[in-house]
Amino acid sequence: MCQDCDYHKILAAAGLETTRNRLHVLEAIGERGFPLSAGDIYARVGLHRPINRVTVYRILDLLAEKNIIERLSSLKRGSYYGLAPNENHAPHPHFYCTSCGRLDCLSPGSLAVDTEHLRNTFPGEIERVEVRVDGLCQNCLQQKST
Repeated sequence: MCQDCDYHKILAAAGLETTRNRLHVLEAIGERGFPLSAGDIYARVGLHRPINRVTVYRILDLLAEKNIIERLSSLKRGSYYGLAPNENHAPHPHFYCTSCGRLDCLSPGSLAVDTEHLRNTFPGEIERVEVRVDGLCQNCLQQKST
């Protein structure tokens, strides 16, 4: 669980009731230092309590809709989920390993994007900017060289 986030307050601020299942899904996401797939979240929550897979997907959809978590794209069919930017988590880019499929968080300042210029030149309304760098992670590079 993220030591800085109060999930009860986050849910209340979004107008959501605090339920055990919502808390467990948020804790599963917040305790990792990188985004997780829905299957990974389901497995992690299932370690502590029985939960239906459909329930996990519905909670993920609701939390993403309320901007509590982010749904991040991958090159594969599924999505990854991480805590949405908030007072404790600055917006940041991600690194996606095209070999193993792991998605890692990069530091907020590692890849700056001038969103203000983009907002001034783009004729529509930008709701969110997702920055992802694709390549091979260190583990996959080591496996490839052996």
